[in-house]
Amino acid sequence: MARHAQVHVSTASRALSDDPAGISTETVRRVRELAAMLGYHRNLGAAGLRTGSSRLIGVLVPRLTDLALATIYESIDAAAESAGYSTVVANTFDDPGHRRARLDAMLSRRMDGLIIGDSHIGDTADYELQSRGVPYVLVMRRLEGHLSVATDDELGGRLAAQHLLELGHRRVGVIAGDLLASTGRERSQGFRRAFEAAGYPVEDPYVVSTGFGTAAGRVAGEQLLALPEPPTAIFAVDDLTALGAMGAIRAAGKRLREDVALIGYNDLLLADNLPVPLTSVRSDLKAMGRLSVEALLQGIGGKTASSTLLPPVLVPRATTVADSL
Repeated sequence: MARHAQVHVSTASRALSDDPAGISTETVRRVRELAAMLGYHRNLGAAGLRTGSSRLIGVLVPRLTDLALATIYESIDAAAESAGYSTVVANTFDDPGHRRARLDAMLSRRMDGLIIGDSHIGDTADYELQSRGVPYVLVMRRLEGHLSVATDDELGGRLAAQHLLELGHRRVGVIAGDLLASTGRERSQGFRRAFEAAGYPVEDPYVVSTGFGTAAGRVAGEQLLALPEPPTAIFAVDDLTALGAMGAIRAAGKRLREDVALIGYNDLLLADNLPVPLTSVRSDLKAMGRLSVEALLQGIGGKTASSTLLPPVLVPRATTVADSL
């Protein structure tokens, strides 16, 4: 192809690269038109062996059916593409065995770096990446001592508690998700600490940890409403879990807000579009994805990045306040 274009092989190679610096616009156009005519495609694997870079970023998430994680991944993919990288995403289902297999598969494909959205207390994968010198960033969830981009979830839990306290709720329940994940632990912890500081500690029977998602929220909601003195308000640590709790409240013949107030977390698009709009703590998921890529690229470039905590914002709606109907 270089011979047909009447240029040196290295010039043809640079003209076809993502960054054809030093090559004239006319030469780049001529080489790329010729490549299209001949049906030529760059061998990215071979290019990676030459440059030492695969231009691939691996992303591990519990499940992409979770709308919050899907939103974060969409932002990660867009930011990576803008920087000249492609992404490979895998579901781990929050299972150690699946996580191990997916991580090994990604490392075997020579990812330039990894973004991890499924970290847990007790995980060894992040420490292994650290010891091997593989650049990585935790997104949404945090672990002490590891680079992460997340929301200040303890503050988010406190915001939810303060809202309910101001509305006069004293007997409340928490659907805590997974307490081994920072999102479950820190959100519920911030909530409980705020109630305790106000003189109304949330007793253990009123904190239910059944996992994340609609089905888990339904089970947890049923458990809370079956207590001898059921709560007058429930804080669920993510919106899909809150959606399941909403079903449990309706099934129990109770009215949202009048009988049981409800708060979710993340402020997904669906929160404002439910028949009874859901009060939720907003987490900037798109910024989270974009900033995680920026932090990872600093690591790939040999620089040191700092962890980021994004500020949460409580958005009151009809599940807690009447004037949002």
